[in-house]
Amino acid sequence: MSTQLHVLDTPAQKGIQVTERALKRIRMAMAKEGISPAEGGVRLGIQGGGCSGLSYSLRFDTQPRERDRIFQFEDVRVFVDPKSFLYLSGMTLDYEETLLRQGFQFMNPNSSRSCGCGSSFSA
Repeated sequence: MSTQLHVLDTPAQKGIQVTERALKRIRMAMAKEGISPAEGGVRLGIQGGGCSGLSYSLRFDTQPRERDRIFQFEDVRVFVDPKSFLYLSGMTLDYEETLLRQGFQFMNPNSSRSCGCGSSFSA
């Protein structure tokens, strides 16, 4: 059995914030996907590409990885790998539902420029 070290950050520390609207949507999606909140969570990350250079990534994961930062919001855990955390520290994840748009919003103070779709940015 390998030992894994996880850093558990509280929302009060500079890290990732998640709004109540986003938490509600995450809980609904996790239930639909059959992912247990006790073991799994949402993985936030960045990857190269997109119209502004970097793209946001949001997906479900059944468990954290060895070097992930783990943020706990009530019963929802958010996993962020070390490389992505450099770009996402201070970010707030929200969920917008209007007549024109429905989806997660990434409000990132590290973004110097973002595109119209809201899913890519430059640091």
